[in-house]
Amino acid sequence: MPTTRFAPSPTGYLHLGHAFAALTAARSGSRFLVRIEDIDATRCRPEYETAIFEDLAWLGLSWELPVLRQSYRMAAYAAALERLKAEELVYPCFCTRAEIAEEIARAGDAPHGPDGALYPGTCRHLSAAERSEKIAAGTPYALRLDAAKATRVVGPLSFAEYGAGPDGETGRIMVDPLLFGDVVLARKETPSAYHLAVVVDDAFQGVDRVTRGHDLFAAAHIQRVLQALLGLPEPAYAHHLLILDETGKKFSKRDRAVTLRALRQSGATADDIIRRVFSPRRR
Repeated sequence: MPTTRFAPSPTGYLHLGHAFAALTAARSGSRFLVRIEDIDATRCRPEYETAIFEDLAWLGLSWELPVLRQSYRMAAYAAALERLKAEELVYPCFCTRAEIAEEIARAGDAPHGPDGALYPGTCRHLSAAERSEKIAAGTPYALRLDAAKATRVVGPLSFAEYGAGPDGETGRIMVDPLLFGDVVLARKETPSAYHLAVVVDDAFQGVDRVTRGHDLFAAAHIQRVLQALLGLPEPAYAHHLLILDETGKKFSKRDRAVTLRALRQSGATADDIIRRVFSPRRR
């Protein structure tokens, strides 16, 4: 049985969708981990982290200790970035969000990825001298992956997807390294973006099956690229269907009526929640 994990961000109370994700991950492995993804210090709150553990325990889940917190892992992310820098696979991008939007608007029919229009590569073409001048002047910048160069380095890639084949067999999904374009890997206010932190932490914790919602299926493409670039192990993936509300939309932390805390306070039991989220009508 594999090692799986549930990795929430403490930016709100857990809801029914989180319950389904955590229970599914826990049932998929013999070693179940909880990871707190708290890099975004502006949105994460201690009370939400405490509530995460309370809710998971109420659902009857147990997990291996100690719990990994991403806020304690900045040195590991910095080391991964340094490796990519040494291989000239990342570059500084000085564009503001407004400037990127203007450039995309001027381009007209800009290529799109899972998160919207792709970055047009404006700063990719700056010379080393131009980059050094801007950095010396204190111009804020993000670090972006040079996706085209990364594609040439890694060559053809694929990932194992449980449930992709008939009768739940593992299928191989071919990776599109350009799917997210020149994705941001770090910013000044966020020393590591989601994709980089996830692959570094999954390798560190020995996670060999990533069980998560189908809304993150596309993320496996860029994460597989980063794993190959950094020489990290390749996990298998199992992207499950999402728990939807009565209108067919996935649950949000902003909808307090479906948080586990609110449902518990209204008299719901853990068994009620488990029956509800595993009902075929909910997905």
